[in-house]
Amino acid sequence: MPERRKRDPLPKRFKNIEEAAEFWDNHDLADYWDLTREVHFDVDIQRRVFLVALEPKLGKKLAACARAQGVSTETLINVWLTEKLMETAQSK
Repeated sequence: MPERRKRDPLPKRFKNIEEAAEFWDNHDLADYWDLTREVHFDVDIQRRVFLVALEPKLGKKLAACARAQGVSTETLINVWLTEKLMETAQSK
């Protein structure tokens, strides 16, 4: 029979997602497998895509900048637009 390792008690509830993340960052689910149960659920992920025309040179520059930063062009554009909108909102 395999030796059972000592494990910390699993909290009944976590106060927030950060507390849960901290717990699981430091514990192995394999140690708690006997406390798990099978569940079924549906996920409805809806994503909206907005197409925006860019000047070809601008698109190439954006793609090169994104590659240099190790992110997708879409991510870079979303970050920059979010920052700009926050600046605009703060100046009003």
